[in-house]
Amino acid sequence: MSGRLSGRASVALISTLFVVGIALDQVTKAIALAKLTPGHPVDVVPQVLQLDLVRNPGAAFSTGTGFTVGFSILAACVLGAVIVWVVPKVRSRWWAIIVGLGLAGVGGNFIDRVFRAPGPFRGHVIDFFSLRHFAVFNVADILLTATAMLIIIDVVFLRIGLDGAPTDPKASEDTR
Repeated sequence: MSGRLSGRASVALISTLFVVGIALDQVTKAIALAKLTPGHPVDVVPQVLQLDLVRNPGAAFSTGTGFTVGFSILAACVLGAVIVWVVPKVRSRWWAIIVGLGLAGVGGNFIDRVFRAPGPFRGHVIDFFSLRHFAVFNVADILLTATAMLIIIDVVFLRIGLDGAPTDPKASEDTR
């Protein structure tokens, strides 16, 4: 998984994951909007998983509902910064996957904030997966969670740099 890629291959992998992730997020949200009614959850796995349409102006667990514009601006800054400063440095297949999934997650919810009611940069994120005694979330949130988990795996176990080289000094000594 830590294979090195050319710059072009890295950008292609990141871009593919970004486009596929956003498409999956937006298509599932469109289906949820067409098929679900707020306040009328549908059991998928009784007592575990429901489909429950929620328009969320805030962040995770509906926190920060009055900060929608701020979340929009923050997402735009994150997308821009990662595209400008991180993507050009990625040569690791592992990190290309992480970056592609992360960009898709941020991008999917950013699209909602920009294009959905009640208006640009104030739009509510469409959430519809509901786990019992947990949050209501969407595909973009799943991608962001997967990104966080992969980063933790890298930091704790793999220690692969963006360029594909080991970040652990002991690992680089072992390869000499």
